[in-house]
Amino acid sequence: MRAVRVLGGCGAYPEPGRACSGFLVEWDGFRLVLDLGYATLPRLLRHCPDGSVDAVVVTHEHPDHCIDLHGLFRMRFYGGAAGSGAAGGGAAGGRVPLYCPPGVLTRLGALEPEVDLTAVFDVHDLPGRYRVGPFELTGVPLPHYVPNAGVRLEADGVVLAYTGDTGPSPALAELGRDADLYIVEATDRIGETEQPCRNLLTSTEAGRWASRAGARTLMLTHFWPGNDRSAAAAAARAEFTGDVLTAEEDLLVPLPPPLPDVPGR
Repeated sequence: MRAVRVLGGCGAYPEPGRACSGFLVEWDGFRLVLDLGYATLPRLLRHCPDGSVDAVVVTHEHPDHCIDLHGLFRMRFYGGAAGSGAAGGGAAGGRVPLYCPPGVLTRLGALEPEVDLTAVFDVHDLPGRYRVGPFELTGVPLPHYVPNAGVRLEADGVVLAYTGDTGPSPALAELGRDADLYIVEATDRIGETEQPCRNLLTSTEAGRWASRAGARTLMLTHFWPGNDRSAAAAAARAEFTGDVLTAEEDLLVPLPPPLPDVPGR
């Protein structure tokens, strides 16, 4: 299977029955996680019951993008895929490659300073370029309140791009250049556009940047709790002529996504 599964699409904190930012990318048996915010771990474990993923990528240190990474750490450190526990040497099955800005480990390490996250995770700094299983991974710095890395994954001519959280930036057009699926934050937080230094996007801007990138399909994510997702999608469609999806929990999107059904084609 080659697909992206939505674990969560809320920003800040999860709405009832939902989760914060998180995506599971499955590619011919290789499983890569993009962000693990609040309430994403139980959803991940439905598809990876033992917590055995092949790689994790975290865009930045805000807890709505990374807090459940600590839950995955505890599961593998104290329990492990084979139930070895901490006494058995930490993570079962070897360390998990983790790609993230340095602040992620600093923040999560403060939760339980008596144990070392690197006992479970083999850490690689973002931004940067890496070979990760079948993927060429490129991390691109994007504006936010803390260091944030947009992520571009390429394999077999298929491109998946994800912004994490970001303000407007010319780098967004390059990050999502010709992407088959471009996952773009669309926080739509009231008053954001009046800020002198922009660190989040509107759904209208998400559509505009996806259009400038020449992306094929746009998925909106990081919805502020209480926002109308259908209205967000409509605003994005006013700027973007391709398919527009919203990050609904458990949504499964093939890679590459199917072409939209155009009458007469």
